[in-house]
Order: sequence, then structure tokens, then C-alpha cells
Amino acid sequence: MTSEQSKRPLARLVPGGPRAARSKLRRRLSAGVRLLAALTLVGGLYTAFAPGVGQAEDTVKLSQTAEEGKRLYEVSCVTCHGRNGQGVNQRGPSLIGVGSAAVEFQVGTGRMPLARQEAQAERKQPQLTPEEAKKIGQYIQELGGGPQLPSDEDLKNQVAGGDIAKGGELFRVNCSSCHAFSTGGGALSSGKSAPSLKESAPRDMYAAMLTGPQNMPVFGNSELTPQDKANIIAFLENVNSDQDPGGWNIGRYGPVPEGLVIFLVGIAALVFATLWIAGKS
Repeated sequence: MTSEQSKRPLARLVPGGPRAARSKLRRRLSAGVRLLAALTLVGGLYTAFAPGVGQAEDTVKLSQTAEEGKRLYEVSCVTCHGRNGQGVNQRGPSLIGVGSAAVEFQVGTGRMPLARQEAQAERKQPQLTPEEAKKIGQYIQELGGGPQLPSDEDLKNQVAGGDIAKGGELFRVNCSSCHAFSTGGGALSSGKSAPSLKESAPRDMYAAMLTGPQNMPVFGNSELTPQDKANIIAFLENVNSDQDPGGWNIGRYGPVPEGLVIFLVGIAALVFATLWIAGKS
């Protein structure tokens, strides 16, 4: 027996030798194959006995009203706001999380759909009915959540029981700096303006306070409670229904234009009347 032949049996007995390394590798591969087979078997059995779980839905399950709103959305809104409300770059923002209140305000007042990009969206004749606006709002609500308006009946009852005096105080503190004391609106920076509130319905006012469209701040329920909002709306409804028993309201723009009209028209009329009387005498 040569020296090389005598070394081979010894190599088999040496711990960590080539044979031991190959045996360890085979054990690891065998364990991996058994584990994979077990997982495959368990997965197959789970799929067989619970087939519904494996059929995950990629889309949110919508109510019937939201489905109708989705169809309206895909006709009127999808171009700017994307197929799932995620927004389109340089066209329209994401609607995820804005809530149905924002949608009802923008669509119900005719600001959306937007005809073209301007400094701000102006109020115009709505292209969709209030019911259609609510359906689109419900779709956006179920898509991503957000602020919601109370029902028409609840809002009507809140406004009917509102404190007009308290609402006037809240309006003067929070709103008059932009919308003017007479609710006629006013100019803002960068070509924007605070609109007149004379044509605004109670639901529009509530939605605007809740969502803060454009330059308007958001008055959440922590800043103005629902009853505070109802009080402000009650005050505005009272102002808009005033018949001006004192005479011509001169647009309700405030004391400065009223004084100017008195000076230019009143004084001038008195001067001409005096000259006419003097000429006759």
C-alpha cells in the first residue's frame, strides 16, 4: 500500500474533510426541498378550502350611489383629476382625502369642471345638478374619505335655530376681512378675490367653511363648531333677505362709497338747486 492510499481512509475520518462538507451540503438541500414541498402543500390546501380569500379585489367596493358618481366622474372629471382621483400633473390636484363636502361645493357652484386655468375658479352656472354633485361627492368620499356635509334636513334645522347675533359676531371676527361687512366680497392678492355671499346657499357656505376653497382658510369643527357655522349662516341669510327699508343700499359696499355718493350726488344736487332758485328769484 502506497502512502497516498494509506492517507485516503484517514481523510474520511478527519472532521470537516471534503466528504463531511459534501454531506452537510446535501442535508441542507434536502431540508430546503422538504420545506418548499410543505409550503406548497399547505398553500394548495388553503387555496382549495378558502378560494374567496385568494381572489383579492384591486378596487374599492363602492355603494350604488358611488358607482353612479363614478360614471359621472369619468365623464366630467377624469381628464384633470385622473382615473382614481390621484390627480394629473399640471392639470388638477389629487382628490384623495378632500371629502364629499369639497366636491359638492366646487361642482354645485359651477366652479368645476374648470373651463381653463386662471388665478381662481369663478362661480358660474353649474353643469351638473345638485343630485349629480352629491353622487360624485359620494364616490370621492368612498375613494379616500374626508369632510362631509350634514344632511339637508339637519342643516336646515340647525340654521333655523341659529343665533343671528352670535353669527354676526363670528362673521365679523372670522370672515369680514375678506368678504366685507356687507358680504359683498373684496379683492385679494395675485388677481384673486373673495366672492360675494349674496348668491350662496346655506349648503355652499357650510361646505366653504369646512373645506377652505382656494385662498379661504379651513374652519374645521375645532375652530368653528357645527353650531357656530349654523349661526354664521343664519346671520348671512338674515342679511341677504334684508329689503333695505332705509332706501337705496348703494351696493352695500360700506361707509366710504356711501359718503362719496352723498358728497358727489347730494352736494351737487344742493348746489344746482340753489343756483336754480337764485336764478328764478
